Amino acid sequence: MGDSFGSAWWQGYATRLRRIAAARDPLALMPLDETLAALGRTAETYEGLRKVPVDGVVGSLARAEDFDRLFRPRNRALRERWRAIADAVGELPPVRLVRLGDMYFVEDGHHRIALARARGADAVLAEVRSVCTVAFAMRCLTLADLPSKRAERMFLERVPLADADRTDLWLDDPADWFRLADSAEAWGFRQTLRGRVLRDRAELAGAWWHEEVRPVVERVRNRETGAAPREIAVYVSYGLDHV
Repeated sequence: MGDSFGSAWWQGYATRLRRIAAARDPLALMPLDETLAALGRTAETYEGLRKVPVDGVVGSLARAEDFDRLFRPRNRALRERWRAIADAVGELPPVRLVRLGDMYFVEDGHHRIALARARGADAVLAEVRSVCTVAFAMRCLTLADLPSKRAERMFLERVPLADADRTDLWLDDPADWFRLADSAEAWGFRQTLRGRVLRDRAELAGAWWHEEVRPVVERVRNRETGAAPREIAVYVSYGLDHV
């Protein structure tokens, strides 16, 4: 690895050509606004200056077209800026990042992240602000996953599971999230018909998860081999229709 702009640009260009037929390039840099629109914003905090893993930086606030997800340049006009930063004497200043869950988005310092990648660095010094989201932001997310994450966010607005129960949620088909929300609300309605008081949606969500979803998952895993690893996927596959 090294600082050569040409080498980094051609690597990115060759990869892009191989994937140009794809509807949504899995190596596209994630745009913050589109990702937040899908996941839903709840709160923001300042985390201060700290080391951040370079491979966790997968998005940008405003320059998603200039670099790919591995921060290889996509725009030849970036050459001079790249060279200027690569030739700079002394330690480069910290970058500014926005964190969503496991994902980091560059607010300032795209070329510094690109050079850190090119040089094989494991981490960069960054000033970080964190935005909490309704649906959890996993580092593996690509643009193609956003429709499903948008549906997940809408599910969580109807069935607000506790944070500890929502970090491993994943369904590929957005329609499954709507089926799941309907199922949870129907379960809650049946409970109220039996005289149970569920004071709000959060209480309904917790009761449904621990009294309905988890027991179904345990029964399925005790009798099946090769069941889906995530609890919610097991429940959708077996609990909605078969148990």
